[in-house]
Order: sequence, then C-alpha cells, then structure tokens
Amino acid sequence: MQILSFPEEATPTELRVQVLEIQRQAWPAGDALPVSDAAPTHDPALRPLSMLLVEDGTVLSALDILSKEIVHSGRRYAVGGLSTVVTRQDTRGHGHGRRLVAAAREAMPAQDLDLGLFTCDRPLQAFYESAGWQLLPGAVLVGGTPQAPFPSDQPGFGKVTMADFFSTAGRQARDTFAHTRIELYPGDIDKLW
Repeated sequence: MQILSFPEEATPTELRVQVLEIQRQAWPAGDALPVSDAAPTHDPALRPLSMLLVEDGTVLSALDILSKEIVHSGRRYAVGGLSTVVTRQDTRGHGHGRRLVAAAREAMPAQDLDLGLFTCDRPLQAFYESAGWQLLPGAVLVGGTPQAPFPSDQPGFGKVTMADFFSTAGRQARDTFAHTRIELYPGDIDKLW
C-alpha cells in the first residue's frame, strides 16, 4: 500500500477514474461531482491536492486538500482543509480512510499552512479525532461567497468544525478561532470544504 499525491489536474487518468467511481458510490446524487472524468472536482484557485491510498493499482481511499488565505480577527492565515474524503465501499472498516486522513494532516504543515480547518457530519467527529484532528468548539465555517454565504450552522446541516494548528502563528491564534464564525468563502464550486 502506498500514498500518492498529485495536484488534482495531474492525477493519472486511471487513478482519477477510480476516484470518481468511489465518490459516485458514496454520493450517488452528488451534484458537485463532475459529469466528465476530465473535469475538475474543485475550483483550481483552491490548489486542490489529491491524496490517494493505492494498493496494486487500486484506489482504496481518496481525499483532496484545498487551500487558500483567509483573514480572521484582522490577521492573514494560510488555511487548508479536507474535502471529498471517501473509501471504496468494499474495503471500508479496514482503517484505510483513517490512515489517509492522518497522512493528510501530517502533510499539511509542509505546504506552509498555518492551520487546517474543515467541517464534517457530527457522527464522523470521532473518526477524524482518531486521525489526529481536534474539534474546534463553537466554530462555524462560512462558505460560499460574501454575496451568497453558506454557513456550516444552517438548520438541519448537522456539521462540526475540525482543526489542527501547524505554524507558530496558527498555534498562537488557536483561541481566536474557537466559538467564532470563520469567513472561509471558498466560492461557488466548493461551497464548504
């Protein structure tokens, strides 16, 4: 088993096709998934980095790291987040997703990110914590755009915010991120990572 990383647009076609197949299994009504195997899943402005757990040419688990700069409490931070985390249906329960999510958390500081932030469904909190992420209490990510915000605390959404702080600046600002609304604004394609 090996973990491979590629900019989304440079992912080899045979692996990209498998990733899209796994995503379509997980989210059959996935409006955000591309209709073509060649189309990007994410906004290129977010510099999507695909990470794949592969065994003998078969993708077992996949995720994307999206990143951008944000301004929070008057300071600028380089932020990354996990998106489209998925494991092949017939290999779930073997720790593949946890291994990949932990590897992504370990890889993010090398991308010069101050912190990692993303939302997940409330029942998945323990899964992400087992891979080293921490609940960011009371934090709400505001996605979408300033003109069309898409907050993670909208009614019926059931999301929690997970985080880790990588740089000295990020660690020093940790308390400013808890119990606040964080203006992520990743755009119209990736409304909320």
